[in-house]
This record gives sequence, structure tokens and C-alpha cells, in this order.
Amino acid sequence: MPTEILMPALSPTMEEGTLARWLVKEGDAVSAGDLLAEIETDKATMEFEAVDEGVIGKLLVAEGTEGVKVNTAIAVLLDDGEPAEDIAAPSSGPDGPSSEPAAPATEAPAPSAPPAPKTPKGARIFASPLARRIAADKGLDLATIDGTGPRGRIVKADVEAASAAPKTPARADEAPARPAAAAAPQPSASQVAAIYEGRDYTEITLDGMRRTIAARLTEAKQTIPHFYLRRDIELDALLKFRAELNAQLEPRGVKLSVNDFIIKACAAALQQVPQANAVWAGDRILKLTPSDVAVAVAIEGGLFTPVLRDAHQKSLSALSAEMKDLAARARDRKLAPQEYQGGSFAISNLGMFGIDNFDAVINPPHGAILAVGAGVKKPVVNAEGALAVATVMSVTLSVDHRVIDGALGAELLAAIKDGLEHPMALLA
Repeated sequence: MPTEILMPALSPTMEEGTLARWLVKEGDAVSAGDLLAEIETDKATMEFEAVDEGVIGKLLVAEGTEGVKVNTAIAVLLDDGEPAEDIAAPSSGPDGPSSEPAAPATEAPAPSAPPAPKTPKGARIFASPLARRIAADKGLDLATIDGTGPRGRIVKADVEAASAAPKTPARADEAPARPAAAAAPQPSASQVAAIYEGRDYTEITLDGMRRTIAARLTEAKQTIPHFYLRRDIELDALLKFRAELNAQLEPRGVKLSVNDFIIKACAAALQQVPQANAVWAGDRILKLTPSDVAVAVAIEGGLFTPVLRDAHQKSLSALSAEMKDLAARARDRKLAPQEYQGGSFAISNLGMFGIDNFDAVINPPHGAILAVGAGVKKPVVNAEGALAVATVMSVTLSVDHRVIDGALGAELLAAIKDGLEHPMALLA
């Protein structure tokens, strides 16, 4: 029977995308793993692979179509030899209803014992990307769920139905919870526009990336209890050491930046203070073993935070080369999701733009982010108690208090400062 090919969720934040280009045409035979299309998400342009074999019977969405919702049917796949006349009207389209079947009106109470697997052990499980993501979030085993989609494919409604359970009635002696105070409503777009009626302005429509940034950072500031730790770091020893290294590395075409040293110092500090190498996971804390450090990269219309994994194990030259590659592909929006997801710690460096100091917003689920200002000449009192001039860089560590307490955050920032003021130790 014909099988609908659905718009995939290619990143955790993706709700809709643009079908940029078809890589197949009607009548083409495809196998699992063959490339079908290029999809523009809120972050990048990615290739979409087939999960079944068959023949492309019909392309339901034209190239360049924007705002295609996740789980919307975009094409129909036929079995080999199956006539195209078998194709029925699609259950969903760019503006149509969701391809996911409606959840049943009533549901049986969840059994007290875990259900037995309904899919034989080792057998391939067919499920939509959205269903897989919901199942992972809720800790459900897809093998225990019956699929109601084409060919028994598990879809969103199946996972939601499996995870539904009757609410435990409140005890009679428990007082009802006091309702939370309602947040003040935000003015609508029309109300804001009315304020500026008669004034010249240009309206800029938000793209997927800008909407995602707005939603995530609003959530971060509203839900993460930020606190801030500030230190001044003297850079003269680092600048001298960097100049010596670059002179020796010039024949190899390597040029280290101050940012490369900052990445290395943060990675080393997370190893020295392992309790701070952690992320918030809803009802628990995950303490990471490797130092996976994210670095904010500004691009037109937004930013990426590509992750340098195992940064504590890499040389300065390797970190420098990897960072240049990630930044270049970020600006072209060619990063894969696994290259900008994860990490426990982030760096945001605005010093190159002349900013002396600032406070950065934590990128969930990270435990902290380091805001780096410019290195400027300042008067200081040296170790001998005499007045001197030094190149000083101001940094601010934004910390999630659920993950890292004040003393632990101070210990982490002290380790970062020590690494940058004694850079030769970073090579050890």
C-alpha cells in the first residue's frame, strides 16, 4: 500500500521547515538511506534520507515551499510494481490537517506492571521522528507501542496515548494549590503597530532562527536562576606566549588567537573542577566527564553555538583549526545538529567588538556561560606593590544556581583565570 513520506523533525526545536530542493523525481526507485530532499530548518540546510525502499509515486510539496509543518506528508512512496492509481488523497499538506491520527477519545488506565514488548526483540521499529523524540523525552520503549500509521508506523498520537495515565486524586487533607499569579499580557503586534502609527518604519518578518532564539532566550531568563561572577584577568603573559608560539607555528600556517587560549583554559578548568562540568536535566543534574565547550558564533540574523567536544584533550592548534572550520560552516548554515547541540559550558566573546564587559544569557541545558570582554591597558598594582600598566580582560561567568552554587562557580572562574594568566600550563 502507498506510504506517506512525512516532513521530518531534523532538530529538537524544529516545528516547520522549507522544502528547499527535491533530489528525486516521480517514478524514481529509492532504497533506505538514499537522499530524498534538502530541508531548511530553523538552523541549517540538511539532507533528508529515505527510511524505506520503493518508488516515488507522487511529490506532494513543491520545491521552495516554506512553512511546511513537521509530520506533514510531502511525498508518497509506492511498493515496487504498485500502480500510481492506488495513491489516495494525502492525509495532510502544508496547510492541511496533521498526518497524525487523532488520539482515541477514551483511554484505558495504565497497567501497574510494564507492558510486554509488542515488537519482537531485534526487529526494526518504524516510527516518525516526532514520535521518537516524544518517546525519548518521556522514557518510553517504542517496542511496547502499537503503531496506527501506515504499515504499523508509530506516530505522535500512539506515543501520547501510551504515555497518558489517570491523574492521582488529591488527598482530602491536602489543601488545593494556590493558583500562580498570571503574567502580565504582552501587547499584540497590532497594539504595538498602533503606537507607531504615522511614523516611518520597516516591518521585518521573523525567520525560523530568529523565532527560535527569541523563544529559547525568553525561556532561559524566565526559568533559569542566573547569578553572575566577575573577574579581571591580566593577559600580558598570554600575549607574549602567544606571539612566541605563532612565530614558531608560522611555517605550518597556524595562527593561534586569544580565543583559542580561552577555549583551552575553560576546558582545563572543567577538568579541575569536575562538579561544575554539569547540565540541568529537569529533575536531575548530569555531570559530564569530557569537557565539551560551546562557542557562540554570530551569523547574519542570529547565532550558532558549535560544540568543541573533548576540548581538554586537544592541542591549541587542533582547537584553532576545528573552531575555524565550525565557524565557517556556521556562517554558511551547514552545521549538522550534533555539531551545535550538547556541551555543558559556553563562551561568548564580544571583546573583538570592543565591548569591555557584559552578562551573557545561559544556553539551556548548560550550567554556565563565560562572557568575555576586550583586553585593555589599565593601571594595576603589581606583586611588589608598585603601580604598573597591564593588559586586563574582564570576564563574567553567568551560572545556573540549580546546577552550580556560588562557591563552586567561584572555584571554576578562578581556575579559568589561573589558566589564562599562566598559559604555559595549558600545554601540559
